[in-house]
Amino acid sequence: MTGIADSVESMEQLTVVWRAMVLDRAPDADVRDLPGIAVRWADCRFAFWNCVTLTDVGTDARVVGQRLDQAADIMRSKRHPGFLWIFEDLLDEDARAALETAAGRAGLAYAFPGTGMAGDLLPIPEPAHPDLTFVRVTTDEHLRAYADINSRAYGFPLEDGRDGLMGSRLWRSRVHAYLGLRDGTPVTCAATVEAEGRLFVALVATDPAWARRGYGEAVTRKALYEGARATGLTRATLHATAAGAPVYPRIGFTPNSPMRFYSLSASGSPA
Repeated sequence: MTGIADSVESMEQLTVVWRAMVLDRAPDADVRDLPGIAVRWADCRFAFWNCVTLTDVGTDARVVGQRLDQAADIMRSKRHPGFLWIFEDLLDEDARAALETAAGRAGLAYAFPGTGMAGDLLPIPEPAHPDLTFVRVTTDEHLRAYADINSRAYGFPLEDGRDGLMGSRLWRSRVHAYLGLRDGTPVTCAATVEAEGRLFVALVATDPAWARRGYGEAVTRKALYEGARATGLTRATLHATAAGAPVYPRIGFTPNSPMRFYSLSASGSPA
């Protein structure tokens, strides 16, 4: 699987996984598949569960401009902020060159980069780390710890992360979510979930006070190992932030799809 097919896979994994995640948080959430746009918006305080993405393939600059205007209008209609996800390789060359200008006109501001990754890498050996013990997320106490690690890692208020995970039945059943504990204290976390014949890696984070010790890689390996053991799947996908991107090739993932995240600009109004 190469080239545009990788980007399509990455985009489709987002739309499938986020449908489940968003409906888990808010049964009446905005989950729509419009022409060229997928809306997956829980309208909760956890910004990662508020998502719009472009789904056309080979989109030209004119159409991308229209899609950005529509996406921004959708985002303005919501109570809570979120992100527009752009998979760059789904756009044609002219559309990529014009993307920043078109986003500005729509009232969108570049937030941060990302990278889609995938690999036929499973099964992997059972992981271990000398500092850590692993615990599967099965209780609200576990979910709170998982949410708080993500909030600290990504700079969200603790209540925002908790709004994204606390009370979730999905995360305590279908998601293979794990905490890494150091001397009994949760310091890192990762999860996998089955999505159309693949394991999708979600919400990997390490408390910044314990970064750069290999904890994120170890707990990701644990979530992959247990997910693969439960499902028999051999292919895995993920969307990495810039901070996490160096970790995943060591596990066997291959970067394939450059991504850009946009939020509404400070004014929220078109330029």
